[in-house]
Amino acid sequence: MSVRPSDPRRWLVLLAVMLAFLPVVLDMTILHVAVPTLTQALGATSTQVLWIIDIYPLLMAGLLVPMGTLADRVGNRRILLTGLTIFGIASALAAFAPDAPLLIASRMLLALGGSMIMPCVLGIIRRTFEEEKERGLALGLWGTVGAAGAAVGPLIGGGLLGHFWWGSVFLINVPVMLIVAPACWFLLPRHEKTSPGHWAIGQALLLIFGMISVVYAIKAGFGAKQPLAVVLLVLAFGTALLGAFARAQLRAAQPMLDLSLFAHPAILAGMIMAMVASGALAGVELTLAQELQYVLDKTPLQAGIFMIPIMAAAATGGPVAGWLSGRFGLRPVACLSLAVSALALTWLAFSDFHQPGLMVPALLAGLGLALSIGLTASSIAIMGAVEASEGGAAGSLEATGYELGTGLGITLFGVFMSAVYGRHFDGPAGLSADLAEQAARSIGDSYLVARQLAADQGAAVIAAGRAAFSATHSVLLLTAAALIGALAALVFLLLAKAKSGGASHH
Repeated sequence: MSVRPSDPRRWLVLLAVMLAFLPVVLDMTILHVAVPTLTQALGATSTQVLWIIDIYPLLMAGLLVPMGTLADRVGNRRILLTGLTIFGIASALAAFAPDAPLLIASRMLLALGGSMIMPCVLGIIRRTFEEEKERGLALGLWGTVGAAGAAVGPLIGGGLLGHFWWGSVFLINVPVMLIVAPACWFLLPRHEKTSPGHWAIGQALLLIFGMISVVYAIKAGFGAKQPLAVVLLVLAFGTALLGAFARAQLRAAQPMLDLSLFAHPAILAGMIMAMVASGALAGVELTLAQELQYVLDKTPLQAGIFMIPIMAAAATGGPVAGWLSGRFGLRPVACLSLAVSALALTWLAFSDFHQPGLMVPALLAGLGLALSIGLTASSIAIMGAVEASEGGAAGSLEATGYELGTGLGITLFGVFMSAVYGRHFDGPAGLSADLAEQAARSIGDSYLVARQLAADQGAAVIAAGRAAFSATHSVLLLTAAALIGALAALVFLLLAKAKSGGASHH
């Protein structure tokens, strides 16, 4: 059902879907500050910790496109309400998980619920706001909720951990769902235009297993957790599945994913921006949260407060990006925001977090603002390049870019971190070989090892860990800066093509 611009309920609808979207984004980052507490409470290994954090964005990346097309077939309202219910139940299960494997399973269920919620939210916004200016505003507000939610995650997590046990970071979702689900049930139109045709479950499975295999192979390969033969086998398997999926799409009368969308340079640029910027943001936040707690001895809440500048600035980026792109055009705004992010990251790499002064918060704010302007610019690029009928497909594509970026960002940062950390870790003399090897894996492992030792030797291990982590975070931030700098140049070229080739789409 298309809502005429005079429909007064459209802003209420926007409010309802933004509330539905909030816990999904919160859950991507709320765990960042909880990692140290959770690792110690569940005695989780560093591999388990990565899976606990990562399985959520990973699975979601595979599920978003199939769920987006399913919503187009059976209606956004039905899928959204189902997703909210699953998400609420999974949150309760995660909160009371007794060990790491069960927590990982609950996070998988959370991802299923989340993947039903995300594309519906974008699809509903695209359908509810027909008028371009209003849609720009609605997408800007939606982007703000996204950025603010992801950013406030660590703060809320820190506050909860100050008073309750680690499960509270999941339990908080249950009351939210109890309010949001009835609101969506009342506000969303009962009758929707759905697209004809059946939902090809076979294609969906190809896509889900293909995505997960490829991403898992990348994780395992970089982490050197599996022998190379296994990694290559999984990678080949995943690539073959994705190839079969692509072939099915090109043959199908009603493809699940319209691959011709990638022919728009603006969509390609938007996807790459969404992936790299969200990956960098997630990786930097995770690195900072660990640096602040493990190295600077801050509580989870203090770590959250320290990160307020990056969050507050990220929350304002959405509307600012809409206004700037309207004024100066998408290309200069997108490229400049990426260049500024790269500069801020470089500067942060050489900053001393022990004496942050005003410089570190200012740099964090600049980074948050620039990255979120870049992310909203990617939304505007993608959503502006398609017709209303393709809004759902484009929305799930963009959301997939975010999820993949977040998942891969955390993975690559995590893996890269442990590799660099291992090189810089110089354990105290007299530490047994197997303990030294465990301590060199990550700073969390160093703390777990230190617990098993006598006080002075434990303190020496922790001191070595802190020194190694500080060295690691500089290398990490510089690498991220180089990546984003390269991206700015690539987007500059791609959007130039979009200008010359894209005039016909508007």
